Amino acid sequence: MPLDRRRFLAGTAAFLAFQAAPASAGFLAKIAFIDLVEQQLEEAMHPRFPGEVWVLVDGRKLSLDVYRGRERIEHFAPVSLGRGGADNQRISGGSVTPRGEFRVNRFNFDSRWHLFMGVDYPTPDHARMALRTGLYSREDYQAYFDHYRRYGTPPQDTVLGGAIGLHGLGEADPEVHRRMNWTQGCVAMTDTQIEQLEELVGIGTRIVIR
Repeated sequence: MPLDRRRFLAGTAAFLAFQAAPASAGFLAKIAFIDLVEQQLEEAMHPRFPGEVWVLVDGRKLSLDVYRGRERIEHFAPVSLGRGGADNQRISGGSVTPRGEFRVNRFNFDSRWHLFMGVDYPTPDHARMALRTGLYSREDYQAYFDHYRRYGTPPQDTVLGGAIGLHGLGEADPEVHRRMNWTQGCVAMTDTQIEQLEELVGIGTRIVIR
């Protein structure tokens, strides 16, 4: 059976990781057959504790819901995603909104988009998936975790891109926002909606994009 480039790269990455860290070889072999983002999403759809406030962005319905535990307390629609839709694997410049479970890790109240809530993309699971698919080399993978350990946040300048978050429209065209996905990968809402959302969330709030 012919070996295509993706399988070759994934196999090479797994072999190199095995050579570098034998103790983790079993784990790396396991992730070669599991979509970690899908697994992440399955676990993310349940509140972490009673009364937890968390956010669900539905890429098919183009909606954003805020929950307290299992009770929906706010609903916003439509929201806009990246021009390329939502996917488990995002590449810098591809205008795709990454799917997965994230946490709010910063606010920018002077954003060109009125208000910007950044999230911790790419997560470690996105990095592991990138190694699996060959988007990350072994060196890229190690550099990702070196950066995360040093700064407590993921690097924003790898092939997976960064600067992902939820934001308002600012000077963007409201009519375009109503008709289509238009962002470079973020989740966009109206200025009024993002202000209302900001009152409900904070640093550390879970944001689930599916």
